[in-house]
Amino acid sequence: MCFVYKALCRLVCVLLLVLPVAQPAAASGGRPNIVFIVADDLDYGTLPYFPNITQHVVNEGTSFERFFVTNSWCCPSRSSILRSQYVHSHGVWTNTPPEGGFARFYELGLERSTIGTWMKDAGYRTALMGKYLNHYPGNVVPKTYVPPGWDEWAVPVSHLYREYGYRLNENGRVTRYGWGEEDYLSDVLAGKAGDFIAGSRTPFFLYLAPIAPHLPANSAVRHAGAFPGARAPRTPSFNREDVSREPEWLRSRPPLTKKQIRRVDRRYRNRMRAMLGVDDLVGSVVETLRETGKLDNTYIFFTSDNGFHQGTHRLPKGKTTPFEEAIKVPLVVRGPGIPRNVTIGEMGATVDLAPTISALGGAVPPPFAEGRSLLPVLHGGQPAVWRKNALIEFDRPTNRSSAAQTPVPPYRAVRTPRYTYVKYETGEEQLYDLRSDPYQLDNLAATASPELLTDLRARLEAMRTCAGANCLVADSTG
Repeated sequence: MCFVYKALCRLVCVLLLVLPVAQPAAASGGRPNIVFIVADDLDYGTLPYFPNITQHVVNEGTSFERFFVTNSWCCPSRSSILRSQYVHSHGVWTNTPPEGGFARFYELGLERSTIGTWMKDAGYRTALMGKYLNHYPGNVVPKTYVPPGWDEWAVPVSHLYREYGYRLNENGRVTRYGWGEEDYLSDVLAGKAGDFIAGSRTPFFLYLAPIAPHLPANSAVRHAGAFPGARAPRTPSFNREDVSREPEWLRSRPPLTKKQIRRVDRRYRNRMRAMLGVDDLVGSVVETLRETGKLDNTYIFFTSDNGFHQGTHRLPKGKTTPFEEAIKVPLVVRGPGIPRNVTIGEMGATVDLAPTISALGGAVPPPFAEGRSLLPVLHGGQPAVWRKNALIEFDRPTNRSSAAQTPVPPYRAVRTPRYTYVKYETGEEQLYDLRSDPYQLDNLAATASPELLTDLRARLEAMRTCAGANCLVADSTG
């Protein structure tokens, strides 16, 4: 009887998490519009430097202080955003073929069911503007190809990260942009987003994906002199002194030289300048929403696909690690019924984004979705059952040039409200107590209690083998 009771309780918990949550009517009485903005490689903690994002989103919405990616690399992370699946379920492991990139996403047929198709099926007018998936369209499809689910499409098909001198697939027609100030990609996307918003007579879902601050982090001309003398934050993990108890990949790295640190600071300034273009884009979107009378009936999400190292843990740049600098990203949401200028401590993950957007729009995610709607906590609630485990999975590509970009061996990690536990393919482990060691300087894997290690290993195993609704049980266990 005890076993049956526990099984029934788990079933009820899953159903409560999966079923749509009734939401307050939007301000205008109709279904809300949704603008979903995803920056590229933006690290947590930088939003206060950007006035439009701060004024129009942070001060008017709710921020998560513990929001994590499923993989701290662009294409696997964006695949999780599109599908609400962990990497072991969607199978896009890297940025490049054969294990990843757009080619992998396309060849697995994953485009047939994404947040775009779900929202379109729910009656929304949909648009994706900016970065889609790495190496789109490659040699897989024509440059005029538009995936299912998107009514409007404006995605670079060449020189993605330059922000100048690129070609854009605009609804199946390729347009060349040059090197003039008016060609700056963030500004072009802002104009197209404004036209889409103003021209929409029905509820819309706009997925807006600017390139910044991804390297080479080219800024608009008007921002070229911003942040003079700024330096990357000198946190306790910056150019970390003691790595003697770390896995070999980190232990073997020498401290950064003065020359490397100067490059870190220069790169930091360039990234911040490039982000000012995204900040202007956010201001433009909000202004268009206000001018068209749609702002009060629109939810705005702002997040990033992964974080970025800037001198922390002896890493002059990059991501793909299980450290907070790579896996923790901003998430801010404003809209009807969302408390203003509030920060919440509940955990969230990028697999939760598509279910949240679906719940707002009345769309129904398919059974393979593995995230939960964030609306209960966004509306100020404290659910009895909530996420306690975020899964991060990483695999190195076999593509030699891509593999050279990351020294990190494959790993699986679980982030709980207190701990980060990592198990590498090499057999090495990392364990950090974020309560006493927020900068992850003391690897406890060799000294922690057996009970703690057993618990975290069990959480990781449950998460890395979960599928569909079972993930909602695994992520709330502990």
